[in-house]
Amino acid sequence: MLRLTWVQPEDLLGHELRQAALDGREPSRIAARWRAAGGSQAPLRAGSSPEPASRYLRTLAKDLLDELADLPSRLKDDEPTDLEKIKSRCPDWPSGPRASTAPPAPTRYEAAWLGRAVGCLLGKPVEKLPLEAIRQLAASTGNWPLSTYFTARGVPEDLLTAHPWNRRSAATSLAENIDGMPEDDDLNYPLLNLLLLQRHGKAFTTADVARLWLDELPPGRTFTAERIAHRNLLLGIEPPHTARHRNPFREWIGALIRADVHGWTNPADPAAAAEQAHRDATLTHTANGVYAAMFTAAVIAQAATATGPQDIHACLRTGLTVIPPASRLAEAIHHAVRLARTHEDFDTVVDELHAAHADTHHWVHAIPNTALITAALTHADGDFTGSVCRAVSGGWDTDSNGATAGSIAALLAGTPTALPDRWTAPLKNRLATSVADFNGTGFDTLARLTHELTHRLTPLEAAHP
Repeated sequence: MLRLTWVQPEDLLGHELRQAALDGREPSRIAARWRAAGGSQAPLRAGSSPEPASRYLRTLAKDLLDELADLPSRLKDDEPTDLEKIKSRCPDWPSGPRASTAPPAPTRYEAAWLGRAVGCLLGKPVEKLPLEAIRQLAASTGNWPLSTYFTARGVPEDLLTAHPWNRRSAATSLAENIDGMPEDDDLNYPLLNLLLLQRHGKAFTTADVARLWLDELPPGRTFTAERIAHRNLLLGIEPPHTARHRNPFREWIGALIRADVHGWTNPADPAAAAEQAHRDATLTHTANGVYAAMFTAAVIAQAATATGPQDIHACLRTGLTVIPPASRLAEAIHHAVRLARTHEDFDTVVDELHAAHADTHHWVHAIPNTALITAALTHADGDFTGSVCRAVSGGWDTDSNGATAGSIAALLAGTPTALPDRWTAPLKNRLATSVADFNGTGFDTLARLTHELTHRLTPLEAAHP
């Protein structure tokens, strides 16, 4: 039986009930109707429940999804999705770069691409695993605190039985199996955004993003909000409504993992990076899901011209200037920074973050994951190994968190030679992907493309403000 994940109405309803409680709507009466009809909660970790619902429950789920969408939110004024409204709530919204800023050298972009791949690869075998399982698996091989790729060698059989590796990733991402960078959506989206800027420049629209996805992104390579938006496009729904129609994942992490190229191509211009990320994100996300992408793009834009890892704290402060200060995401980021500055032991930071977020948020939600990335970078003072290991060791969406932390920390490091060889050598300067003709491309080639694209776009922006 083909049981497609992230689209089954009976599962979407469970996720939407949880999302409604987070974003200021009152879903209790609808939840009671769903339970009374025999409906169940959404699966905790899988993308779909094991068995399909009855025709009656499936029809009811669709109707209740639409009713939930019509409920008023008490947070709508503090958490808008419209860009101008977002900017109106950001008193410290950054101005453009004070002077013409040359793109970083290709080697700096190569470091960023490599860092993104390393962090993603580190997190892949433990994606979806509970926090305690990650700690036990690493400790069983003497790799705790985490300092290198996971391995199955030496792990007790009973521990592997209780906590098996991510079944799709173990064959390509455990230390003994790594042979180049395997395909992952955390790398596919930066590749797509290179194509986006090549074809449309910085003036691209959200509709341009949609058309590119329909042309170049296999639906089977999408998940959560991106899969829903893809489905909505095929139903004839236009953006930005693609982000809202029966899409309970609209505040999850998908838009954040698409933000890197927007930051890379706007060095020292966090406002432009955030606006670019907003046009991309609103195809699939709203409110805090969009803010997570804007925050990340602004941090990366600032990091692109930073002088070293110690600048991470200023970069993170810059990221906060492009998201509404009264939003749940801003509150979570401030909390994460305070924890990272207070506790010497990062495990304590992680435990506090999980106590604050794990019971209320899905493990792929943007708010706890952005908080964890911020805490990791802060606690490690921007050091590359420290940042990626802390981000992955904190659990939740391990490969995405490792990828974003790795991209930022490697950009701050400034050159591939600053990244330890144990991380980069197994990648063999080779990336697997199903996007366009990028399969097998080297990270040095991607860096040159990014540099050339940034160099080409910057004068155009100056000539046509």
